[in-house]
Amino acid sequence: MKQKVIAVLAVLVAHLPASQSAQAFPDRPIKLVVPSPAGGPPDVMARLLSDKMAAALGQPVVVENRGGAGGTIGARAVLAAEPDGYTILMGSTSTLLIAPAIYKNAGYHTGSFAPIARVADSIEVLAVHPAVAAKSVAELVSLAKSKPGALNFGSAGLGTLPHIEGELLKARAQIDINHVPYRGGGLALTGLIGGQVQILFSTLTQMLPNMQDGRVRGLAVTGAVRSKLAPDIPTMVESGFDQFVVTSISAIVAPPGTPIEIRRRLNQAVARALASEDVMRSLSNMGGEARPTSPEELGSYLAGEQQRWGKIIEATKVSVE
Repeated sequence: MKQKVIAVLAVLVAHLPASQSAQAFPDRPIKLVVPSPAGGPPDVMARLLSDKMAAALGQPVVVENRGGAGGTIGARAVLAAEPDGYTILMGSTSTLLIAPAIYKNAGYHTGSFAPIARVADSIEVLAVHPAVAAKSVAELVSLAKSKPGALNFGSAGLGTLPHIEGELLKARAQIDINHVPYRGGGLALTGLIGGQVQILFSTLTQMLPNMQDGRVRGLAVTGAVRSKLAPDIPTMVESGFDQFVVTSISAIVAPPGTPIEIRRRLNQAVARALASEDVMRSLSNMGGEARPTSPEELGSYLAGEQQRWGKIIEATKVSVE
């Protein structure tokens, strides 16, 4: 009997530091790692939330950009961090779902991280440089077929969502277009505006102001329905590409083993940030939709999306050493 009591006490004592740590969390600044350069959609989302999260948590939330290799460099840095809630990742479709499926040495998979909160969803848009003689996806496909290898499509880097979207268009339309990877979505957009590439998929968030100014031309959105912000632009499905429905998600995750109490505290801070009027207004203006979820719901969602994206990537035959 005495030995059983000692064993129970030992278990309680072993869990005491973690429990106390969770109750005290946070007592210092939190680092929110964005696995891409400044100016891209994940960076914009992180900076939109950081101040609001800081107000809810009572500690600064510092955004740190660690781009490269399709987001895997920043993701691996968070994966190796202490599971104490002070280093977290602003993940995306590119980082959490695509990169681990196409990079042979990614070092992680979708389920490697401890889920915290789904943040928002936004649709992508297929856009071209104004000099391209195409005002619809059908015309773009015809142009590409008439000039094999003459058109370039940009992306935010190897293994990113814009890369896979371009490859998917290439495979489904059976056209010969060249991939030009950039170090981030902001640089890819600059390349499109400057005419270094003629085609780019990116978030409507990033493209819309440039579409309105005539610096790029939007041909189709990747959502299931048209966007309220650009109602005249058809969907890829309407443009003849059945099942070409792609959503850019943003979600915050933590190193494996991060206690659920800490993750719930962070989840509450994200939910409060998403509920604020100015964040909701900014998201709406950006074409995004807030998607607050529990850690458990995010984990389940990512597991399902991992299977779906596996099939998409299989169709593109993309693989990176």
